[in-house]
Amino acid sequence: MTSYPKTTTLMERGRAFLGTDYAILCGAMSWVSERNLVSAISNAGGFGVIACGAMTPELLDAEIAATRAMTDRPFGVNLITMHPQLFDLIEVCARHQVGHVVLAGGIPPKGSVEAIKAFDAKVIVFAPTLALAKKLLRSGGDALVIEGMEAGGHIGPVSTSVLAQEFLPELSADHLVFVAGGIGRGEAIAGYLEMGAVGVQLGTRFACATESIAHPNFKAAFFRANARDAVASVQVDPRLPVIPVRALKNKGTEAFTAKQIEVARALDEDGIAMDEAQLQIEHYWAGALRRAVIDGDVESGSLMAGQSVGMVKAEEPVADIIAQLMAESEAALSRR
Repeated sequence: MTSYPKTTTLMERGRAFLGTDYAILCGAMSWVSERNLVSAISNAGGFGVIACGAMTPELLDAEIAATRAMTDRPFGVNLITMHPQLFDLIEVCARHQVGHVVLAGGIPPKGSVEAIKAFDAKVIVFAPTLALAKKLLRSGGDALVIEGMEAGGHIGPVSTSVLAQEFLPELSADHLVFVAGGIGRGEAIAGYLEMGAVGVQLGTRFACATESIAHPNFKAAFFRANARDAVASVQVDPRLPVIPVRALKNKGTEAFTAKQIEVARALDEDGIAMDEAQLQIEHYWAGALRRAVIDGDVESGSLMAGQSVGMVKAEEPVADIIAQLMAESEAALSRR
């Protein structure tokens, strides 16, 4: 392991929590954060996270087993709190003795945190507000990720820099806080570590790694894009609580507007429940993302990307990306 003494010292609590060389998590990107990318990140000293997304328990079972065959280093599993089989997925994690479970997509349902704690796994939570963050940490969350609107995929309304200024002074002394959203270079990592973060999470920088199974068309779209090409989706019907999604603008982003109108009409005419409406939206994104990532349909598929996409210029091995980030952070801290 290359030595980055200043950076690793500031990451010490995060590294100990994750069991890694570097407190760098990979964001859980559906269809992208699978066995190949996850194991590569963990083998390079970071922390890979399997994106369960809409997987069935059987698929997750196979993915965890396959990932474990490719790395003996720690990795986690990201579960969506609104998944209808959430507790079955937690049971799969228990059977595999997964050490860290990330709960994303909303407030964890009653009993879910306790079910994860029952097999001694650590729970990582997301929170868009300081009040909710404190509540989730009191309720059993072992670590928190604050993710700004610059991130790709599902996003909140506040920028990373503002969230960091609000959360870190309040929480960093007593809690483990990772910062995510728009991070593309090590200088930004150094700044958040100095503010009290114990580590960071990146997704977009890893999406086009050599080990990523994303289609060459998907990667090429990232290489062409700049920050302003990654735009947030709009909410069509105020009754439909759609979490905005940041992606590269294409025909797929326009199609999502039509999908919202279709689901809103189903609320009116077919009387479907709001939970079902939300699931339809989530299934839309899962399908649209698959078309882009796996099939290479970059016109109608979803190109979920953060605003740091402009810093993704070429396909690079995961180990090189992590080494570059750490070297940039170390140089920035040494210049202080």
